[in-house]
Amino acid sequence: MFSKTSQNVRNDRIEGRWRTLFLVMTALLILPVVIILTLLIIRGGPAITWEFISGFPIKGMTQGGIFPALMGTIFLVSLGLVFSVPLGIAAAIYLSEYASDNKLTRIINLAIINLAGVPSIVHALFGLGAFVLFMEFGTSILAASLTLAIMALPVVIVATKESLEAVPYAFREACWSLGATKWQTIRKIVLPNAVSGILTGVILEVSRTAGETAPIMFTGAAFFLPFLPESVYDQTMALSLHLFVVATQVPNVPESLPYGVALLLIMLVLLMNALSIGFRVRFRSKKKW
Repeated sequence: MFSKTSQNVRNDRIEGRWRTLFLVMTALLILPVVIILTLLIIRGGPAITWEFISGFPIKGMTQGGIFPALMGTIFLVSLGLVFSVPLGIAAAIYLSEYASDNKLTRIINLAIINLAGVPSIVHALFGLGAFVLFMEFGTSILAASLTLAIMALPVVIVATKESLEAVPYAFREACWSLGATKWQTIRKIVLPNAVSGILTGVILEVSRTAGETAPIMFTGAAFFLPFLPESVYDQTMALSLHLFVVATQVPNVPESLPYGVALLLIMLVLLMNALSIGFRVRFRSKKKW
């Protein structure tokens, strides 16, 4: 059995300090989340009832439920996914598999990365000008969903592109050597092995779009609309805007109501993320590498 030298003892001491530092930093990151969730559960938990979830707002939104806002959020997020995910995946496939590495593609990649950092209010004004006014969709679910899709596109493109590039190049060469075309290789080999990473981008998109207020406020969300929309050309309520309204604009609101709306919004996002994570785990288990 070997005894530790003074250098080993010194290295262990330094290693312990760094481990403690990283543990403290991790705790500082997690602590605010725990505090927020605990506060929401304590103050908003009593408001979460079946009547609250399935009911319609009454008496100037000071009483009743939030069913129209809940369904509106689901409509907006789902339609935004329908518009952004196929387009984002297609763009990532072209940039990763077909486009050559030149100045133009480098500029496009840089523009995509920069687009991810554009403030949501700018996307809101773009959606107002492009979809509400220019395309004459009006303030509607369609205009709001398209705005959310444009805002989420960079996340989907970057996540998909990185996932495609993570698939070993030897997989492609093996397919080509057997006579497969480039598209057959992408469809049968590359995409199935990259789908778990693509779903990571979808999870991030759901988390962001479900909580956005400014883009939908200008393009399709209604202040008070105690009924469900009949088509994509109608306006709808949304949880994020409803939370802002009841917390800042409506007088005599019960204290538990804003916390209940916030808690339900987080629960909805967590549920959507859980479904995406479940699919990601399932596809990841089928990887060949």
